[in-house]
Amino acid sequence: MAELATERMVVTATPEQCFAVVSDIERYPEWAADIKQVVIERRDDEGRPGEATFRAGAFGRSTSYTLSYDFSKGPRILAWKQTAGDLTSKLDGSYRFDAAGDGGTEVTYTLEVELRVPLPGFIKRRAQSRIMHTALEELKARVESSLTT
Repeated sequence: MAELATERMVVTATPEQCFAVVSDIERYPEWAADIKQVVIERRDDEGRPGEATFRAGAFGRSTSYTLSYDFSKGPRILAWKQTAGDLTSKLDGSYRFDAAGDGGTEVTYTLEVELRVPLPGFIKRRAQSRIMHTALEELKARVESSLTT
């Protein structure tokens, strides 16, 4: 059964600046610690990544998965659905960016995960929470540092 979780964080940047960072999928290994490699499999008509395969560290081992991206609601939302994976059968999610005043953005990260290997619920929830919190912290650091350079 898939587990759905949502986490929010305020980033000191505009929604457009946040969207630009998460849309630059090829550069995830530069700032997302668990992402080791990204290969763009297909691009859409505007040259954006339509499908990408990731190699990442998860559960103490390496995992591979492919995500299909939906840019249709950008720059407010970037969504994805998993199309292939070795440890996960579902890794669907989205980033949503809402202006939070003072030039800040509330980033809402939603992730629905289903593992191929059964694990106790509390272990899945703990891993999912770590993934989400780390992803938001690393996104915040990347976006805010790109504004000072």
